Amino acid sequence: MADFGHELWFGAFLTPDAAGRRRLERQALLAEDLGLDILGFQDHPYQPSFLDTWTLLSVLAARTSRIRLFPDVVNLPLRPPAVLARSAASLDLLSDGRVELGLGSGAFPGGVAALGGPVRTPAESVDALEEAIGVMRALWTPGDGVHIDGRHYRLDGAHPGPFPAHPIGLWIGAYKRRMLELTGRLGDGWVPSSGYAAPSELAGMSAIVDAAAEQAGRDPGDVRRVYNVSGRFSGLAGGGFLDGPPKIWAEQLAELTFRYGMSVFVLAADDERSLRTFAEEVAPAVREAVARERPAASSTGSASSVEEGAPVAPPAVLATERGSVSVLDEATRPRSAKRDINALPPAQRANGQRLVLIHDHLRQELTQIRDALEQVADGQTDAESLRSLINQLTMRQNYWTLGTFCASYCRLLTTHHTIEDEHMFPMLTGAEPSLGPVVERLEQEHEVIAGVLTGLDAALVAMIEDPEKLDGVRLQVDLLADALLSHLGYEEEELVEPLARLNLGI
Repeated sequence: MADFGHELWFGAFLTPDAAGRRRLERQALLAEDLGLDILGFQDHPYQPSFLDTWTLLSVLAARTSRIRLFPDVVNLPLRPPAVLARSAASLDLLSDGRVELGLGSGAFPGGVAALGGPVRTPAESVDALEEAIGVMRALWTPGDGVHIDGRHYRLDGAHPGPFPAHPIGLWIGAYKRRMLELTGRLGDGWVPSSGYAAPSELAGMSAIVDAAAEQAGRDPGDVRRVYNVSGRFSGLAGGGFLDGPPKIWAEQLAELTFRYGMSVFVLAADDERSLRTFAEEVAPAVREAVARERPAASSTGSASSVEEGAPVAPPAVLATERGSVSVLDEATRPRSAKRDINALPPAQRANGQRLVLIHDHLRQELTQIRDALEQVADGQTDAESLRSLINQLTMRQNYWTLGTFCASYCRLLTTHHTIEDEHMFPMLTGAEPSLGPVVERLEQEHEVIAGVLTGLDAALVAMIEDPEKLDGVRLQVDLLADALLSHLGYEEEELVEPLARLNLGI
């Protein structure tokens, strides 16, 4: 157990008190002005004095521009996961990628039952949460209609979408062994609170999360650690956890980062003085303390950005003399030894072919872009509408950076038994090391395509300002078509058979 190198975030956990809604809104805006990173709100729909959490998040998303938002944590029994998936994706799109999703199995069963929710045993609640994760991820994954026949939740041909603006983290509130193991196997984050899990208890809980992650073939560092904390600022040290001056707070929180990998600290406070002290004194001191101890290049908290229109992959990936619209050099692609997929049982062959089905969705999106471009040329629509369309497509939802797009669409439409899909590439190379050069090349090509997409967006902006610049948009669409179709074909040639043979994604 150690620091995982994640970017440090600091946030506020505000009480969604309906009577104090004006104060609540003021404090949320203050949190953004103070530079805090995230706002969390408890979700207790059976509490009549509270505002509805999802309505509150939506209003604050419209009132803010930078700070992230998340239910801390959602009461799953009263939030059907299929609807929750669409709600979260919608809000993530409307807020430009600022939503994370805390998930709970459902505390206070009496309150749940009072609102007509399901009455479940603790074991059933864990099973239901696991099924819900499968439902939500299936609806965020491009492909055909989804069929899931679970004990608690089912989908009968539901079509995926809308797709979020960024890979929404599923952060699980967990304290007991089965929930902690579920978090390690399937969660993107773990959300304990200091009132229920004191710092002295984190070691044992973290060990369970880490062991479950490793058993599932995951890196424990892939589970972001989010700690809801409360305390008191005072002039005297020695009062216990988070009871003392800001310097003591900073030392204690930094220690949690070093020992247990905690990287998101969310302060439960409803007074503006505490928020200011936390944001202006504690957060900078923790960042400074952690930065002193970390290697210079250790931070893994944020994805690299792509310079506008400029591919960032190694030169060998780029085409040399291959015509006027090609950007990928197919001649330098590494190839793996081929096996006959027809020698595999039908179920395994179908598993591999799911990748092709998901790719077909991207090919359909390319056709949409071409059709919309012709509508612009014919004067039936304008460049702003085309730009809006492209920004809503799966291929533009921030998935083409650093290989995370392929990690997303390689989910292969699995249910809750799937090993965490964000690690398909590492699983492939772990199971078959000879695929390493191919996987590395695929990731490099993703970044080239990211540059092409950014160049297309820039061309559309230029055309909005000057409608005569249609040819520039045509060129970028041709570049995208050439690169995307070539890349998808290469990936299918190299990965469909191994995915089927190795039973990955089942």
